[in-house]
Amino acid sequence: MSVIRIDDPADPRLADYRDLTDVTLRRVLEPAGGLYIAESAKVIARAVAAGHRPRSVLVQEKWLAEVELLAGEAPVYVVTDAVAERLTGYTVHRGALAAMHRPVLPGVAEVVAGARTVLILEDIVDHTNVGAAFRGAAGLGADAVLVTPRCADPLYRRSVRVSMGTVFQVPWTRLPEWPEARGVLHEAGLHLAALALADDAVPLDAFVADRPARVGLLLGAEGDGLSRRALEAADTVVTIPMAGGVDSLNVAAASAVALWALR
Repeated sequence: MSVIRIDDPADPRLADYRDLTDVTLRRVLEPAGGLYIAESAKVIARAVAAGHRPRSVLVQEKWLAEVELLAGEAPVYVVTDAVAERLTGYTVHRGALAAMHRPVLPGVAEVVAGARTVLILEDIVDHTNVGAAFRGAAGLGADAVLVTPRCADPLYRRSVRVSMGTVFQVPWTRLPEWPEARGVLHEAGLHLAALALADDAVPLDAFVADRPARVGLLLGAEGDGLSRRALEAADTVVTIPMAGGVDSLNVAAASAVALWALR
């Protein structure tokens, strides 16, 4: 590990960390560059424990001791608070950032092999909801998470932070488009249960009482819900009975309720 002190936010060695608050830019830049950003020593430690490798670490002097053992052979760039803020676009108060090498995603069959309960997220564009869904999946016993091609990046900084690093704990990968995804999931032996409002929907407790051996729990984005193609792919439409004139829950909350029932 080499510790390098930098006082210029324009230094090209800091390019991975520039403009972290520009979501549109980062959405393109990070996957194309084969990287993602992990924030805080705890999250970096979970990423390293999962076998991910840092390519550099950005830290303020007071947090240096916390990340020295995590960096491995990667350079550690030490900056002042002011430089960190000018570089990233926000006040960095969680101690450290790491530019991590993005791992190659495994195939769907590999991720769901032997899985009893799989969470499937379709086109959820809010990174907070994706991170919260992963945290629920880890805490409530989902064996894997699958995301569709247009779903927000689970390795985006906010997703990772909200998940408390559980995106490194739960096996996950991306699905192909529908209807190809349906064939892949059925070939893997998953019964697809779509959480949605429908006249023929089965109440969650009734579905759980006679649950299939292997379930893929399918949830859609806030507002629009699941697409027509996703609903056509489903084997069963399941609903969470609601009260008080409320017709639905936030997608992360709905996934937590359903995973708890299916545990």
